[in-house]
Amino acid sequence: MTLTGNLLLGQRAVAGSRDAIRAIDPATNQALEPAYAGGTGEHVAQACALAWAAFDAYRETALDQRAQFLETIADEIEALGDTLVERAVAETGLPKARIQGERGRTCTQLRTFARVVRSGEWLDVRIDPAQPARQPLPRADLRQRQVALGPVAVFGASNFPLAFSVAGGDTASALAAGCPVVVKAHAAHPGTSELVGQAVARAVKRCNLPEGVFSLLYGAGREVGIALVSDPRIKAVGFTGSRSGGIALCQAAQARPEPIPVYAEMSSINPVFLFDAALQARAELLAQGFVASLTQGAGQFCTNPGLVIARQGPGLQRFIDTASAHLRQAPAQTMLTPGIFNAYQAGVDALAANPNAQAAASGVPGQGPNQCQARLFVAQAEAFLADPRLQAEVFGAASLVVACSSDEQVRQVAEHLEGQLTATLQLDDGDIDSARKLLPTLERKAGRILVNGWPTGVEVCDAMVHGGPFPATSDTRSTSVGTAAILRFLRPVCYQDFPDALLPSALQHGNPLQLRRLLDGQREG
Repeated sequence: MTLTGNLLLGQRAVAGSRDAIRAIDPATNQALEPAYAGGTGEHVAQACALAWAAFDAYRETALDQRAQFLETIADEIEALGDTLVERAVAETGLPKARIQGERGRTCTQLRTFARVVRSGEWLDVRIDPAQPARQPLPRADLRQRQVALGPVAVFGASNFPLAFSVAGGDTASALAAGCPVVVKAHAAHPGTSELVGQAVARAVKRCNLPEGVFSLLYGAGREVGIALVSDPRIKAVGFTGSRSGGIALCQAAQARPEPIPVYAEMSSINPVFLFDAALQARAELLAQGFVASLTQGAGQFCTNPGLVIARQGPGLQRFIDTASAHLRQAPAQTMLTPGIFNAYQAGVDALAANPNAQAAASGVPGQGPNQCQARLFVAQAEAFLADPRLQAEVFGAASLVVACSSDEQVRQVAEHLEGQLTATLQLDDGDIDSARKLLPTLERKAGRILVNGWPTGVEVCDAMVHGGPFPATSDTRSTSVGTAAILRFLRPVCYQDFPDALLPSALQHGNPLQLRRLLDGQREG
C-alpha cells in the first residue's frame, strides 16, 4: 500500500501546505519517506465542517450499524497485515512483537466497544411515568437518555502508535458514543497514522456512513492542534501526551466562547509502596519484578514505576542491592524518538546532579543512537518532601527509591504526591493494617490501586480505570481505557410529556430496542 503524505478530509486525500514532518527511524536517525506537509486553519475548518454535517445522522445510527462500523475498522486494520507492522517498527524502534500485540489490543478495543454499543446500557435510560392523580401535584412523564456531545478532536500519542493513536481508545470510545472524530496524527509516526486513517476511511465508506464521521490531519508545532480545539464545532478533546501540551489544550478549550471538556492524560510517576513484611519475605523477588516492569519497552509507559517508597531497614537495602544488580545487566533500548531520548537524558542528568538523589545503578550503556540506559536513584524522605524536583516525571526507564524512617513518614510522602494514574502496594498478610491506614490517601491520589502486581500493562475491560487526579489527567472523573471511557463523550437529555411517536426508540413505551431501563426506580429485564 502506497503512502501519500496527504491529509484525509472525510473521503478526500488532500495535500497540506505548511511545514512538513518526516518520521525518523530512531534506531538509525534516518528520515523516512514520504514527507507530510502540515494542514492549515482552512483544512481544520473543512474537517470540522464535515464532522458537524455528519453529526446528527451519525449519532442516531442504529446500534447494530454503529457496532458493525467499529468491527469493520478492526477488520480493515488487520487487513493491512505486515505493511502496518513494518512501518510502525520503522517509525518507533519498537520490536515487531510489541507492534503486533498493540495491533491486537487496538482491534480488541474496537470490538469491545462494538459489544458495548449493542448492549445499549450506555444510554442509561431512565423513565418516570406520568402520575396524573398524584397529590398534592401530578407528575409529568419524564424520560432520560444519554446523547453524543458532538464532534471530538483526538490527538495521537507518541508511545502507542496504534492503541492510543488514530484508531485507539479515544477514537473508539468517541465513535461508539456517536461522535464524529477528527484526529491530529502524532508527528513521530505519520506513516503508521496514514495507514490506519485509510483503514478507518474505508470502513466509513463500507458502512455507508457520512464521510465526515472521520478525518485525519497533520501539523508541525501546535497550530493545527490549537485551531482544532478552538473550532466551535468541536465539543470535546481526547489527548495523551506531555503536561505542557495537555495544559495548552485545556487553556485553549477554556478560552472559547463555549468552553469544552478536555480529557488529557499527562503525567504520572506511579508510586510503588513496599511494606515491611513483604520486604522481609521476598525483597529479592520484588526487586526482580520491579526491574522487569521499569525496563519494559525502555520505560516508555505512562504507568511506568518511577517511584518506590518504603521504610528504611535491611529489607529495603536487600531490595536496592538486588534491583541494582539486575539493572546493571539491563541492556540499553532504543527510545521512540530523538526528542524523547533527549528529554530522558535531561531528566536523568538532573537527578544525577541533584545532591538529594544518590545514584544506585545504571544499565548497560547504549551503543547506538537514542538508546535508553536504565537508571536507579535513592533519596531520603526528608529530601523528597523538601525538593519538588524529585517528583518530576522522567519518561523512560528511571526510578527513584524514597527511604522513610517510619510508617508516618511513608504517609507524609504519599500525601505529598501529585495525582497519579496508579499506586501499587506490595504486601503480605502482616502488612494489612499498615496498608489499610494508607489506603484512604491513595484513593485520593490515584485512579487505579494494585496489590502485589506491577503497574505496566492496562487491561481493556469494563472495570478498568486509566485516569486519576491532576496532573495524571485533566479530569479526575474519567478513564481513557475500558468501556467507561464512552461516558466522556455523552450527556443526558430529559424528554417531558412526549408523544410516543416523537420519542427516540430507546425511550418508547414498547421498548423496541429491548434495553434494560430504569422504570419508576426499578430495573426492567
